[in-house]
Amino acid sequence: MRKLWLVFSQTATVCLAVLFVVSTLRPDLLAWSVRGNNVVTVKEPPLEAPAPAGASFSDAARKAMPAVVNIFTSQEVKRPRHPFMDDPLFRYFFGDQLEAGPQRREGLGSGVIVSEQGYILTNHHVVESVDQIEIALADSRKVPARVVGTDSETDLAVLKVELQKLPSITFARAEQLRVGDVVLAIGNPFGIGQTVTLGIVSGLGRSHLGITTFENFIQTDAAINPGNSGGALVDTSGNLVGINTAIYSQTGGSMGIGYAIPVSTARKVMEQIIQKGSVTRGWIGVGVQDITKELAESFKLSAASGVLITQVERGGPADKGGLKPGDILLAVNGRPVADTTGMLNMIAALQPGDPARLKVTRNRTETELTVSVGRRPKPQQRKQ
Repeated sequence: MRKLWLVFSQTATVCLAVLFVVSTLRPDLLAWSVRGNNVVTVKEPPLEAPAPAGASFSDAARKAMPAVVNIFTSQEVKRPRHPFMDDPLFRYFFGDQLEAGPQRREGLGSGVIVSEQGYILTNHHVVESVDQIEIALADSRKVPARVVGTDSETDLAVLKVELQKLPSITFARAEQLRVGDVVLAIGNPFGIGQTVTLGIVSGLGRSHLGITTFENFIQTDAAINPGNSGGALVDTSGNLVGINTAIYSQTGGSMGIGYAIPVSTARKVMEQIIQKGSVTRGWIGVGVQDITKELAESFKLSAASGVLITQVERGGPADKGGLKPGDILLAVNGRPVADTTGMLNMIAALQPGDPARLKVTRNRTETELTVSVGRRPKPQQRKQ
């Protein structure tokens, strides 16, 4: 019996020693072993396994992000003279603090490199009235930039940096964008660094928002926050579909309603600014108002279409062409006018000096007038 117990003890000791060595050196050979600190056995993909198709947009982000830059601006603002500066007692104690002098106001935004030659597209309001602009590239380089030209009526601006062979973005075909398409917004929100957010196209052709004069916005629920202005809205191939511009918000942060300027509009404005330094648009010199259901009934119109001419600038193209307040403009060069936004875009697309045929209703009688298109005056600069 004693000999049997001795054999059992030696066998158990050897087994425990073998188990200890295996569990230490090759724990994967033990089916019941627990990996790491997990409390259950889970399935894991092999190392370097690619994400399932359609589950990741990293390729699109990787393609577009090098072409998106951070924009840091500053401007000198004069501090107003303190009302107590003429008081000798206050001047004695607080003279240095009360002295009026220049201060610098800083801002931030985003931009998109659209050309290897260093042209950058951003928003007009990002660089409006600033006197210093610095661009931070995705590779951490920082360089000064100058303004080539701006267009406040579409809120677009073109900058230039003196660098060559920069990573430029690819422009998408605007006509292929559809409501429901997945899009990525890339920018520098709150100055925290380049960020990518995901959403869909919620709407196209948004207007009557009061953001700019010429409106044709893409609406998206991709998060757009302060600092994203001027950044890129790209599709799932990493191609540019719009320039992020504004948000609808009651708190200052994203509420799921953001607006971007379509790439078609951005490209037209950009090309004119680079070629001429500014944007040239047609103009006839009228004030207009949308035809509401009540106005249609008042004018005894069959449908609430066209726009009401509320004002005609004296000596302007419309005045010389015979247009009068109270006329209802129905079509421009044979194209029906739906509302004020459509009418503004039609006239703006005409070349100054060209004739325009205007179909109008006056006293319930349709007539056609010919107007020589003028050049749209530059909007007045806002006072700071």
